[in-house]
Amino acid sequence: MNWDIIEGKWNEFRGKAQQQWGKLTDDDLDRAKGSRTELAGLIQQRYGVARDEAERQVDEWRSRH
Repeated sequence: MNWDIIEGKWNEFRGKAQQQWGKLTDDDLDRAKGSRTELAGLIQQRYGVARDEAERQVDEWRSRH
């Protein structure tokens, strides 16, 4: 799925993101506002993974939705 669609319909996708990354808070997801870069950064912070790993996870998640 195109990331622009996810960003435009973030309220619909944020629940799926919460299921995937349970450590992300509602405030985190509000802050992300559908931004791929912001979401990857938050995953990096909360899960202590490298930036490229966080981006890989986001890309994998996007391909499933």
